[in-house]
Amino acid sequence: MALDQYKDEEEEGMSFLDHLEELRWHLLRSLAAILILTIVAFLSKGIVFGQVILGPSKVDFITYRVLCQVADYFGITALCIDTLPFTIQSRQMTGQFSMHLTSSMVVGLVISFPYIFWEFWKFISPGLYSKEKQAARGAVFFVSLLFFAGAAFGYFILAPLSINFLANYQLDPTILNEFDITSYVNTLVMLVLASAIMFQLPVVIYFLSMSGLVTSAMLKTYRRHSIVVILIVAAIITPPDVISQLLIAMPILVLYEVGIMIAKRLEKKRAEKERLENLKYNDNA
Repeated sequence: MALDQYKDEEEEGMSFLDHLEELRWHLLRSLAAILILTIVAFLSKGIVFGQVILGPSKVDFITYRVLCQVADYFGITALCIDTLPFTIQSRQMTGQFSMHLTSSMVVGLVISFPYIFWEFWKFISPGLYSKEKQAARGAVFFVSLLFFAGAAFGYFILAPLSINFLANYQLDPTILNEFDITSYVNTLVMLVLASAIMFQLPVVIYFLSMSGLVTSAMLKTYRRHSIVVILIVAAIITPPDVISQLLIAMPILVLYEVGIMIAKRLEKKRAEKERLENLKYNDNA
């Protein structure tokens, strides 16, 4: 009996080690994907850095051109952004190289996100029940879709408008805006990644609603509290200007309302399923 107990403990220990080994391979494959795409981005310096990273700092950026077209159409000249009164400098000897490397890593991380999440999903999905797997079907697609939608919003809307606001903000005309390359890249990365993460709100609400931790009524009751929390979070993750905070807070508020609709739909499905089960039980009785 003692020998059997020892064998069971040993099997449990091997099972735990097997899980660690599996997790290690998932992490290694994810890191390999990030590394490969980082190298590709590093070698594509002209496109990645010259066009993508520095894009919002140039007046010919697509967002600025669209705003000028809208301004011409409606006759609102204030909408057109045709000047960006700032220069980008590198004040450290290793500044440009380190920013080139950092930018390449960020681009590699963003592009490889669907694969990273897929590896993560492959690791945790075997431990889910069949109902949980069915409920979470398409999770990789929807999480990746919201991630890239948030990143696109941060890059094409939030970042250029924030950069324009900060570039034109002056305490005195004698003070010139000469931004360090580190400050510019960090601000751009922060805005894009913050938007990508915040856009996951509907997915979070979906899984919380599936587990019964939140309901549509609860979300409606705490709507005002949520607005305050969203504004605080937006103030933390964005540069210290009201424009950026409002720009990221508004779509999150919309996504919060979408989350309420998702929770309400899940509740209707759950209620319908319980009704059918009760009818079936009554018929059998």
